[in-house]
Amino acid sequence: MGDSTFATIARQRELITSGQASALEIVDDALARAAEVQPSLNCFVEIWADEARNRARTLGPHDGRPLFGIPVAIKDTSPWEGHRLTLGSRTHASHVADTTGWVVERLLAAGAVIIGSTNTPEFAHAGITDNPLHGATRNPWNLERTTGGSSGGSAAAVASGCVAVAEGSDMGGSVRIPSAWCGLVGLKPSLGRIPMDVLPGLWDLISHHGPLARSVDDAWEFLLATQGPSLRDPYSVHAPTARRAVDLSSLKVAWSVDLGCWAVHDEVVRSVVDVVELLGEAGASCQAAPALFTAHDNMVWLQLWGIFMATYYGEHYDARADDLDRDVRSLIELGRALSAVDAKRLEIDRTLAWKRVASVLEHNDVIVCPTMSQPPGPATKELNDRRAHRHDDGRHHSEDMTSVWNLVSPLPIVSVPAGRHTGIDAGLPIGVQVVGRPGREDVVLAVAQHIERAIGAPNWR
Repeated sequence: MGDSTFATIARQRELITSGQASALEIVDDALARAAEVQPSLNCFVEIWADEARNRARTLGPHDGRPLFGIPVAIKDTSPWEGHRLTLGSRTHASHVADTTGWVVERLLAAGAVIIGSTNTPEFAHAGITDNPLHGATRNPWNLERTTGGSSGGSAAAVASGCVAVAEGSDMGGSVRIPSAWCGLVGLKPSLGRIPMDVLPGLWDLISHHGPLARSVDDAWEFLLATQGPSLRDPYSVHAPTARRAVDLSSLKVAWSVDLGCWAVHDEVVRSVVDVVELLGEAGASCQAAPALFTAHDNMVWLQLWGIFMATYYGEHYDARADDLDRDVRSLIELGRALSAVDAKRLEIDRTLAWKRVASVLEHNDVIVCPTMSQPPGPATKELNDRRAHRHDDGRHHSEDMTSVWNLVSPLPIVSVPAGRHTGIDAGLPIGVQVVGRPGREDVVLAVAQHIERAIGAPNWR
């Protein structure tokens, strides 16, 4: 394999523009790496090797496009016309997309070479990437553990060096969960920053596209290449963002180790405290945040998610229930049990959550908190289910500290690596979230980059 494996986008671009490597050689490196890791990680659903090589051959000399010749991967939920799109479901095993989503179009327009599509739980429904059609994706840091989900295949592809950046979607942490557990930078942009046009309904208020990358710089490259505006998404943001210098010494930082009620692993708590200390050393003013969410807020998101699943995928429950993941069936049943009035009342619950978070962001630039409360569990859903047990300590025991943030979807949030576990979880990455005000990706990514430079990005090799 050549020099481009594990290289940043900037380094790959330098290799191409300097003549040290052609786009075809860069793509060949990516494809060779994908072929090497796929048997153990199962990160890809499709690898379009011939098409990727043909595209790389026809690109010609570097024409200045930001992702010219750069290999990328897309999630198996983002359509590319003429290409297989399974959504991780037996109901779509032979489905071929008849449209191309905005995010895919923008990657291609920026000169990127898409080498394949990545694994996801069925209909992207869960925080663990395992489905009845393609099986489980395994964590490069420990093959017995999950990558998380639902963009788990994208996370494994990036962490293992196949691509510098991959596309993901985030409806309840699906970019941030696998980024945290695979040692990556994962960005959920502000609502509408990257137009979302791949769902049956366009009036969705929890869904985002976002990058999974090995560095903040590469997350920026993806964001700048794929952001709107576009009338294809009615919530599209019409003021594109740009990189700006951010003076950390002028920032006010609120922080929480538990969001108010979560049970959090001691090493995750330590990582958050370490991040707050290093931001304080950079001159930021840091103060503890009040309780931001409750266990009820997590149930609010779950009910919203049930409505989402029942609306978009209920027809498959009616026609082929036995082919669906049991948790997909349960979510559809949950959604169908709720009335229109129940659904509207969830907006009141979201309003209360927004007011709590907004009251903190009115006086602070960012909020820092854990991404996941615990290290990743087993790679398969069956083994994850076996370890589930009740707790009576009054704390909320979900591993996921991300989905509640989708209740306040206008806020940009980045998960950034901030240390590693020890003991029986030795080496497994820990992530922290940086939450910002609407439209301020520049601030959250600047804070994330300071953390990245101070702590160091984990290297799987």
